[in-house]
Amino acid sequence: MKIYTKKGDQGETGLVDGKTIPKNHLRIHSYGTVDELNSHLGLLKSYLEKENPLFLNELLHLQDIQNWLFHLGSQLACADPLMAKKLPTITLKEIESLEKKMDDFDKELPPLKNFILPGGHLAAAQAHVCRTVTRRAERLCVELNTSEKLNLPATPFLNRLSDYFFVFSRVINQRLNCKTPEWKI
Repeated sequence: MKIYTKKGDQGETGLVDGKTIPKNHLRIHSYGTVDELNSHLGLLKSYLEKENPLFLNELLHLQDIQNWLFHLGSQLACADPLMAKKLPTITLKEIESLEKKMDDFDKELPPLKNFILPGGHLAAAQAHVCRTVTRRAERLCVELNTSEKLNLPATPFLNRLSDYFFVFSRVINQRLNCKTPEWKI
C-alpha cells in the first residue's frame, strides 16, 4: 500500500467515519494540533531517555499520554457520534491520572514564588513547548465544541495536560540541577 493516495491534492481529506471535509476545517485544525503535540511529546521523551534513571516512571507515563492523545485525535477525526462510540477515547480516569502525577511532583518541588520562563534544561524547555501546543489544542477544541458538540472531556483533559507539562518542566530542572529561569520585572 502506498503512503500517498493523491486524494487530498484538491484540499480535502477524509475523516475516520468516511465524511470528506476541507483540510482547513476546524476539526482538522483540532486533531492536527493534537498530532503536533504528540510529535513534540516524542521529542521530549527522546531528551529524557538520555537521563533515563531519573525519569523511568515518567517515561512510561509519557507513553500513556501519547496513547491518550491518539485516542483524542481519533475522536476528533470522527464527526459521526455513533461511530465515535466505537473508537478509543479519553475519560475522567486519564484526567485523574494527570492530577495524581502533578500532586506527586508538587511534593518534590519548592513553592512557586515567581512567574517562570521556559528554559533551563533542554527537556524542560521542550516540556514548555508541549504546554503551549496543548493550550492551542485546547482553544481549538473549545471552538469546535461551540459548533459541533464534542461528547468527550477534551477540554478538561487538555487543560490538565497543559498544567502537567508546566509542573513537569519544573521537575525536570529540579532533578537535573538546572535553574528554572524566573521572570524579572
